[in-house]
Amino acid sequence: MLLDAIAKNNFVIVGRAGIDFYTDAGVRAEDAETVSVGLGGSAANIGAGICKLGGKAALVTRVSDDSVGSYCIGQLKRYGVDASHVMPVGGEYRNSLAFYESVVEGHRNVIYRNGAADFQMDEADVSRVDYSRYSAMITAGTVFAAEPSRSATFKAFELAKAANLPIIFDVDYRPYSWPSAEVAAEVLSRAASQCDMIVGNDVEFGFMAGDYDKGLEKARELAATTAALVIYKMGEEGAITIMGGEEIRTGIYPVEALKPNGAGDSFMSGLLTSIADGFSLKEAVLRGSACASIVVGSVGCAPAMPTRPELEAFLASHPGPTHS
Repeated sequence: MLLDAIAKNNFVIVGRAGIDFYTDAGVRAEDAETVSVGLGGSAANIGAGICKLGGKAALVTRVSDDSVGSYCIGQLKRYGVDASHVMPVGGEYRNSLAFYESVVEGHRNVIYRNGAADFQMDEADVSRVDYSRYSAMITAGTVFAAEPSRSATFKAFELAKAANLPIIFDVDYRPYSWPSAEVAAEVLSRAASQCDMIVGNDVEFGFMAGDYDKGLEKARELAATTAALVIYKMGEEGAITIMGGEEIRTGIYPVEALKPNGAGDSFMSGLLTSIADGFSLKEAVLRGSACASIVVGSVGCAPAMPTRPELEAFLASHPGPTHS
């Protein structure tokens, strides 16, 4: 059911949209004379990536009722993401903002999340969505970090399941958003137990397991009990994809990276749209890895997400993935 749903390539994403400021390639913050601006936020990035690769995506979130919120909505529409469920919120709430350097060594990424507008998404917001219009739901861990967004997303889980939508979860643990590590571990584990597909890195699975060395064990446990598909990412060492009692090990596409930002979001969009395009699960994971490499080798996040021709050109010119 999961892969069949993904094959329909029409996703509703519950998460956040933000604004990114970033330096030119190789320029540190203290040396920057100009910065570029782009759409950011994990959920928005995934949506943009899906649409640029030929899929359909709608975002459910809140943005600040100001020019920054308007910018985010405008950028979502520019990339083809349905923003009809992106609601403004006034008062002192503000969109999240990231400022990062387009460098790898000593990379610094400052994210402003005080009074974040997206955390004000509530149960009324998610209840307005007609889930039957979509084939699968996607969310990322940051949406659970505060109320009322946390309860709203669990409500969205209920509504999605009632409409027979599988739930795809990117763990995306960001410590700065949470009141404590203990709360994060409990909530993220509870969310993961309700999802059909889970994507995370070794640190995130280890965090949910309560022991870094038991991360892969946690991924295997979820795949054997509640999730149909689990992907355990290991950075430069590739990934382990677990489904139906089998494990697929894949490598990465080495590139000269400019920054680490956006890799996971691009991986997710490339993976899902490649499944929808009829590629085998192993091939889809590798294509997701290629998308991640394209993004880390370019400035920006959403602007760097590849189109289908750009992905095919990268694959045609690259020597190939590393051995897992």
